[in-house]
Amino acid sequence: MKTPKLIQFCALSLSLILVSTPVAYAQRVFSPLQQQVYTSPAVFEELAKAKVIYLGETHAQAQDHAAQLQIIQGLHQRNPRIAIAMEMFQRPFQSYIDRYLANNINEEDLRDRTEFDERWGFPWEYYAPFLRFAKDNRLPVLALNAPTEIIRQVARRGLDRLSRNDRRYIPPIAEIRTDDPAYRQMMQEFYEQSHKGKGNSRDFERFFQAQVVWDETMADKIVRFLQANPDYQVIVLAGKGHVAYGYGIPSRVARRVDGIVQRTILLNPAQDTPPRNNTPAADFFWFTYQ
Repeated sequence: MKTPKLIQFCALSLSLILVSTPVAYAQRVFSPLQQQVYTSPAVFEELAKAKVIYLGETHAQAQDHAAQLQIIQGLHQRNPRIAIAMEMFQRPFQSYIDRYLANNINEEDLRDRTEFDERWGFPWEYYAPFLRFAKDNRLPVLALNAPTEIIRQVARRGLDRLSRNDRRYIPPIAEIRTDDPAYRQMMQEFYEQSHKGKGNSRDFERFFQAQVVWDETMADKIVRFLQANPDYQVIVLAGKGHVAYGYGIPSRVARRVDGIVQRTILLNPAQDTPPRNNTPAADFFWFTYQ
């Protein structure tokens, strides 16, 4: 199975707006809302207040993944009851992740049985450290994503054409909301940049529905875990486009859980990433440098 064109499109389109910095080791954490630099202890103190923390990555950037691991390790030192939620794994394969964490299958088996290379398409070694850390520290790992087959069908035929069987791994259709005008506008801009003005409104609508199915499915999994494990903090690894400005996953978690505290970090965004509708792209920008 090849990497779906829709995933390729999202990765390409987001890179037009949110550009990563070179591979690096030092860090600088900046609050775009407060317009100030945070020290490492101060940012971890702020993150400790949140029930859900989003680490928005560019999938192909190794420095983003190094920063994610550093953040997870820092959060775990302060609170051992954390779960790592990963866009990179699809929900039907949760049982294999659980078996790996229980030491019933090895890492090679996990990679094979989750069809990671075919379904995700980015290097395994970018993500294996999170699984190893979770296993060593007995942390839950959540497979967040909708199956590729479902996303592909929505992108090609629309949400209303899904069969009952197709809907097993996504929330009920009534919970899949496409009525956020600000998110729609942002995705319209990405779509037009990628298609250079050659796309049509029907194709965009299906693309947007597919994006929203991703977001709603991941939000649903996070909320279900928190309902069953209310004393846990969830750290979400996902692409920037699913978390920036709070439009994707965060808004859909908030819709399901009144008053939930969430924080978003964008890893190595463009230094001048602008606000939209007076809303900053994230609570923090985490930059890494050589």
